[in-house]
Amino acid sequence: MPGLVQSLQGQDLGHLKIVAENWGIRLSSQEPITAVDQLQQSLLNKKTVTEIWNKLSQDSQTALTQLAAHQGRITWPQFVRDYGELREMGIARRNKEQPYRDPTSTTELLWYHALIGRAFLETPNGPAEFAFIPEDLLTLLPIPEKKPAREFGRPARPDERAQVILANDHVLDEACTLLAALRLGLSSEQIAEAENWRMPLKMLEALLAAEGIVDPSGQPIPKAARAFLSETRGDALAQLVGAWLKSRKFNELSFLPGVQSDGNWQNDALLARQKLIALARSASGQQWWSIGSLLADIKAHQPDFQRLAGDYESWYLRSAETGEYLRGFEHWDRVDGALIAFMLRGPLHWLGLVDIASPTYGEPATAFRWASNSAELLKGKSPKASQTETGKVKVDSQGKLLVPRLAPRVVRYQLARFSAWLAPKTEAYVYQITAKSLEAARKQGLKVAQLVTLLKANSASSLPPNLLQALKRWEQNGSQIRLSAALVLRVQSAAALKALRASKAARYLGEPLGPTAITVKHGAGQNVLQVLTELGYLGELEE
Repeated sequence: MPGLVQSLQGQDLGHLKIVAENWGIRLSSQEPITAVDQLQQSLLNKKTVTEIWNKLSQDSQTALTQLAAHQGRITWPQFVRDYGELREMGIARRNKEQPYRDPTSTTELLWYHALIGRAFLETPNGPAEFAFIPEDLLTLLPIPEKKPAREFGRPARPDERAQVILANDHVLDEACTLLAALRLGLSSEQIAEAENWRMPLKMLEALLAAEGIVDPSGQPIPKAARAFLSETRGDALAQLVGAWLKSRKFNELSFLPGVQSDGNWQNDALLARQKLIALARSASGQQWWSIGSLLADIKAHQPDFQRLAGDYESWYLRSAETGEYLRGFEHWDRVDGALIAFMLRGPLHWLGLVDIASPTYGEPATAFRWASNSAELLKGKSPKASQTETGKVKVDSQGKLLVPRLAPRVVRYQLARFSAWLAPKTEAYVYQITAKSLEAARKQGLKVAQLVTLLKANSASSLPPNLLQALKRWEQNGSQIRLSAALVLRVQSAAALKALRASKAARYLGEPLGPTAITVKHGAGQNVLQVLTELGYLGELEE
């Protein structure tokens, strides 16, 4: 970090005289270079620095203490939001108005005392403008001992945590459903009906892609998907949490409800995630914490948790409802604050890391607490208290499969590929074996013998003999029975039907059902009646 000399270099002689006056020093030099040297020798004195410290206002001491707590520097936009603006003015205006005699902010007072400098400094994400205490001056300031890290927010009131929703590992079941649906090529409408989704589908797909389970085209990678589905629930959950915590590509801001993005600007999703979790972790223990108070505290003390150098202008975000651009710190609540709330109510909860609660059922969560397994998951470890997948499949004589949620996921994934999907129940998935579903499975390279083996190994009881026989017949002969809706034409005499079959209406006719009945192709009823009229027969189309 720059020292006192570096922070004063480039300043005009008038500015250096102002600093000297504020410190009670007589500046004899009339050249800026030698004046800076004289200031360095006079100011960098423990006794002198302590005297100046004791004359400072409480706000000024607080500002310097906050800077010291952040390694001596804070981004310039955040510093001026907390301690006021530094009025920009040239030499002539400064000499006329003399702002150093009546500073309008803590920032101005510290600036004209040379207790803070302003410069672009390097960060892991590139250069950013900072307010800083000159490094050699920082070592002399009598900054109070660092207090224990503060807790952001406050404990939740009873009314804020009346309705509790505990964290769970249901994201694993949703992931299994999505992988099977993608593998089968189901439509977006079919996928939406297949599960009681909590995590948005695109978000879940992005999470699986971050872990290398889904490829860029949105298709499961067979080996990786099978390995993931074969893991214990604890290991699989730790795998997803770990992928989320480390991913730069998974971007929560792109999934923020009510906000749309324009342009090619980029944010650092990993940095924002890490900082947000650290801030929320200050609310430690198993106590419930108010989400609203956490947001207010972060806004007041760490608002730039996801913004490089406090930049609120270069992100092109719009309100999805009004189209209004959400640029500037005045939209913090609708972007940064909304992201914090979304993270707590969404990914952190869906991944089993936090419990949430609300005043009444169905309202947005107003309180959170860290789940009992969160410490292990955040370290990439499998939680000790995780459920085991010992559920058995129930198979009835009509080919319906009832698969418990806690059946092995890899088994459900395979069964889902052989079956038609019915509406799921609360703790079970329902599938139906049909000739059409078996044909679809065969096109994917699956065989009925595999289905039989899978069912025998994972069913709660012996398989119904009639189902086994039906599966065997299908494998040998394919579909033996076809049931379809059809339009049937019935006439009084075989001669009428014979005449019709010899007419131009023949192309509309289907399979004969006897000497006086025949099927008619879908939508051709009126065409057939018109030809019959031409042949001298009147008829009617029954509804």
